[in-house]
Amino acid sequence: MASEGLIHDTGLGAVPLATVPHQRLVTVRASYSAPAPGGYGQQHDYSQNAGNFGASSNQDDDSKKGGKKSMALHALNKIVIMWAGFFTASLFVYFMMSGGDFSFLMTYGAISRMFGFGILNVKIFSSKRATGVSVKTLQLYCLVFFFRLTSIIRHQGYLPYDKSGDWLYHVVEIMALIFTGTALWGCMAPFKSTYQGALDKFGEMHVPPGMGAVYLAVPMLILAIIVHPNLNSDFMSDAAWTYAMYLESVALVPQLFMFQKQTSGVVELLTAHFVAALGFGRLMEFMFWVYSYHELATSAGSKLPGYLALFSQLMQLVLMLDFFWYYYLAVKNATPLVLPSHGAAMGMV
Repeated sequence: MASEGLIHDTGLGAVPLATVPHQRLVTVRASYSAPAPGGYGQQHDYSQNAGNFGASSNQDDDSKKGGKKSMALHALNKIVIMWAGFFTASLFVYFMMSGGDFSFLMTYGAISRMFGFGILNVKIFSSKRATGVSVKTLQLYCLVFFFRLTSIIRHQGYLPYDKSGDWLYHVVEIMALIFTGTALWGCMAPFKSTYQGALDKFGEMHVPPGMGAVYLAVPMLILAIIVHPNLNSDFMSDAAWTYAMYLESVALVPQLFMFQKQTSGVVELLTAHFVAALGFGRLMEFMFWVYSYHELATSAGSKLPGYLALFSQLMQLVLMLDFFWYYYLAVKNATPLVLPSHGAAMGMV
């Protein structure tokens, strides 16, 4: 039997132990020794739920990253297939229609240009958008192909020496003109609402809107009339071919200028391939003229047209150096092509 002198503190005051029944004493002690359901013991469940939530968030992030990586790899595969098809066709043409002559580089450059404008048509008409495309560059290239064709169709002085100069070179240039014209029509007619005229502002000083290309077209025409080779022994034909060559060297300037004006700096994938193909074509022609520039002489025997041809083509490649670098990084890392805007990239444009 418990002694009456013992005191038990229940939290409600000191109570003599003898006045508390034995069973109730056990119940009171039990109520203080074990937490109620949903009390302290529930904290462990919260921590488990938090851990599960964190794990699910990490899984979502991983799935998003995996999705982006999968899309990047898919885009890279398309790039590889597209360029692999181009190089395969080029090799076929080389072995079947060129005879292995060095002048095939001229035809190869023309094929690359045609390939580039084909890509541009796919971009415009498949997406139904003309975003990121410079109409001024398309206008200048229409002039380039038109004046070149007026020369090479009538005379043979500036044609490749191999079999591709018999008819293939003409067909490639005609197709390039058609592709350029359809791309220009797409930008100015059905998809004009998506054309970014506010960014395509090269040369728009003291001329009507959209006419800024005259600051490139007119000076190159004057230069071609004054300084041109004499391989066709015909003033109009020689000047037309020379004008096409000089003008092509600056035709991409409005497009590069437009890239620079984009606030995001992101260049659409197919637009980047279009510009890269034009640059590659120019590189092929530059390699040809490095060894053949001495043939571009005036009627008086001056080699100045040859030197100007090399200089103009080299300047175009220099203007595109930054673009080539960022294009290489984008293809290598399977990421969008991003050019630093309003910065050092293409600062000469």
